[in-house]
Amino acid sequence: MAPLDIAAMLPRVRAIAWDAGAEILKFYRDGFGVREKADSSPVTEADEAAEKIIIPALRALAPEIPVVAEEMMAAGAVVDVASGPFWLVDPLDGTREFVEKRDEFTVNIALVVDRRPVLGVVYVPAREETYAAAGPGTASASRGNRDGYSIAARRPSTDGVVVTASRRHGDAEKMDRLLGTMKVKETKITGSSIKFCLIAAGEADIYPRYGQTSEWDTAAGHAVLSAAGGTVRTIDGAELLYAKPKFLNPEFIARGLE
Repeated sequence: MAPLDIAAMLPRVRAIAWDAGAEILKFYRDGFGVREKADSSPVTEADEAAEKIIIPALRALAPEIPVVAEEMMAAGAVVDVASGPFWLVDPLDGTREFVEKRDEFTVNIALVVDRRPVLGVVYVPAREETYAAAGPGTASASRGNRDGYSIAARRPSTDGVVVTASRRHGDAEKMDRLLGTMKVKETKITGSSIKFCLIAAGEADIYPRYGQTSEWDTAAGHAVLSAAGGTVRTIDGAELLYAKPKFLNPEFIARGLE
């Protein structure tokens, strides 16, 4: 495979995420059906419609790169990523927020190379916010049709850390144990991969994630945070890598500058 020009790919991936987000918003406004998957998580018509936009578009962009997408995998697809690059797609991250009419759901698209997410786009359709990156120092955010601006992770303030966390997932006992060692200034509760983006934008400092996640949940936000100078590590301090068995993540902690 020829070397990948990920900087050149980023504008097209961003546009693909916007197209998927526009389709999601049609359902958000007009209504949608919801059903449970085998793991008891919800899936809507919007998830499936967005994925039908994203997968063909990524295959057209880079036919040689396999795509691993949440709903495709839930339907029983088997994708062999071997040791090469591959896409990770969550067409609608934060489905419960979407169902409850919160604006915290996202479209996540990431490219993984050598087990690390090197390109990521996180689009928040209901807010028209886009976070994107294609390598160190390239993290950006944009609102609506305005030009993007650079973002960077920060070091925690001396008056305490800002924590970001999910309203549903996690282990309260483990969270209390970790945060009990820190001076906590504020906790920001939000859904989906927005949590990574808050750290990447210097609006939060730490996101501890206890409990199971899949790689498509984290890769795009991870790419943005890494490009902004932050880290995502397992509980024992190892770098969070991708292409793991069944594309499942261990528990991890995302941080800004340390």
